[in-house]
Formats: sequence, C-alpha cells, structure tokens
Amino acid sequence: MADEQTVDTQNPDANQAPEASGEDLAARVQVLEEQLAGAQDQALRVAADLQNVRRRAEQDVEKAHKFALEKFAGDLLPIVDSLERGLELSSPDDESIRPMREGIELTLKMFHDTLKRYQLEAIDPHGEPFNAVQHQAMAMQESADVEPNSVLKVFQKGYQLNGRLLRPAMVVVSKAPAPVSPSIDEQA
Repeated sequence: MADEQTVDTQNPDANQAPEASGEDLAARVQVLEEQLAGAQDQALRVAADLQNVRRRAEQDVEKAHKFALEKFAGDLLPIVDSLERGLELSSPDDESIRPMREGIELTLKMFHDTLKRYQLEAIDPHGEPFNAVQHQAMAMQESADVEPNSVLKVFQKGYQLNGRLLRPAMVVVSKAPAPVSPSIDEQA
C-alpha cells in the first residue's frame, strides 16, 4: 500500500487520469460500437445481395431448361400445320389416298405426342371467347348465332411452351349483326 501512495504522491494527476481515460474509453467504445453496427449492416446487405444473385441465377437456369426448345419448337410448328392442312384438304372417303391419309394421321399423332411430352400445348379456341393475349384476330364476322367476341373459326392453332405463348392462334371473331334499318318502301 505504501507503493501505491508513493505513486499517487509522485503523480498528483494520477487520480484524474483514469477519469479522463475513462471518458476517452467510453468515446472509443461508442465509436467502435457504431463501426460494428455499420459492419454488421454491411454484412447483412452483402449476404442479402448474394442470396438474390443466387436466386436469380437459379431462375435463369430454370428458364433456360424450360424454354431451351422454344426456337426449335417454333421451327417445327409449320410442319405440324402443313400435315393438319393436308388432312383437312384430302377426302377421307377417297380410297386411292386412304393409305397416305393414314400415314399423315400417324405422323401427325407422333408429332403431337412429342410436342406434348415437351410441354408444348396447342391453343385451339374454336367457340371460346376471344382472348387478346392468346389469340390474334385476323377478321371479324357478323353472327347472330354466337355471342359477340367469340372465336368463330381458327385459321391456325396457337401454341404455348410451359405456359409461355410461343405463337398466338389466328382466328375469326364474331361481332353483333348490324341493326337492320327500315327500307324506304317500308316507311311509306
């Protein structure tokens, strides 16, 4: 204890120095706590950014897998259209072309099965309401038999790949008949 007193007596400011260094320490602790909070916030942001990049990359890979066939499938659709058109234009009653029709039907069935296996679905909206997202109106035709804005005829089927529109269906859409105006003879 005598040594402590000598230290105190030799340095009269010794009692004040711990207080001053205590304030300095408190200020330094506060600065360090602020830096730590900033570093933790930055670390959280970096982790969130990394997670977002990883999720986007996974989504891009998933889309690449789902839609890799998009161009190839689009190139095959005219072939399917031609086979369907050939069947429409040929007579099923003509015995001389029956074997050819059967071959076309089998080929077309194989095409349809293959397209379905790869999630390529036909859009054949005959009789359905017109949908501007999936249908392309080629013409409008008056019709008293069906509701206005219904598909009367399908020129070309549409297709979607995994729910994404690959090609819209080309259709004729119904419209309400024009009102009949009375003729001049009827008015007299």
